[in-house]
Amino acid sequence: MDELYDVIIIGGGPAGCSAAVTLRSRGKSVLIISNSGEQSGLGKAEMVDNYPGIPAVSGAELLSKLRAHANEAGAEIITGRVISAMPSGDRIFVSVGADVKSAPALIIATGIAQKSVYSGEVELLGKGVSYCATCDGMLYRNKRVAVLGFSADANHEAMFLENIGCKVEFFDKTRAKKYEIRGGERVESILADGEEYSVEGVFILRDTVSVETLMSGLETDGGSIKTAGNMSTSVQGVFAAGDCTGKPYQIAKAVGEGNIAALSAVEYLR
Repeated sequence: MDELYDVIIIGGGPAGCSAAVTLRSRGKSVLIISNSGEQSGLGKAEMVDNYPGIPAVSGAELLSKLRAHANEAGAEIITGRVISAMPSGDRIFVSVGADVKSAPALIIATGIAQKSVYSGEVELLGKGVSYCATCDGMLYRNKRVAVLGFSADANHEAMFLENIGCKVEFFDKTRAKKYEIRGGERVESILADGEEYSVEGVFILRDTVSVETLMSGLETDGGSIKTAGNMSTSVQGVFAAGDCTGKPYQIAKAVGEGNIAALSAVEYLR
């Protein structure tokens, strides 16, 4: 049985690490689920010179320091892509690939996540649209599927689908720019730059899931998560911090919001 956590944090950047350090100082058990540093926007920054007290540092170095601090404070950090989050009873269940983690409180700190969804994506989610090939692939064995591969492991997941017998039509950023998913009760086809392909499933593999599809009932505005002053969201027990809550996209703002979200989560757990 998986270890039980007090709080799960989605995102291992400035907001997520700040929240983790604060939570650990309050004696709470914490799991951070994050992409690798190489996939992080901060990790790719050549130079960061606007974070007080740590001038002229590379993004990769700053990110490494943040994660090391969270880890030394006692937070558990795992690398993975979160597919969805769902409240059930008094816990929130988070799907990480084919695995599931749970906690009574969740902090979303995904940074600037994918803000746009394709036409038909939300309407056909769970009806042929999936974000995880290893989770749902067997449902489409011997069927034709489209893979929209925009994540670091997209080729690996496409190969997995082929190995279990799926007939894969692979798309990436070089093959098409505009997509539309079509169907009634189920996915029937995908339109890629105006050309239609008949498929029964569409796997959309991004490094991060849009906040608009991450959790049912989560209120957003222009692709950003709406929060109250204490960083609580429209879903009970769920808080958000950092760039995913909107501008300004600054490390100092993210760190501050992470701290507030953590303190609010501690109060919620009481």
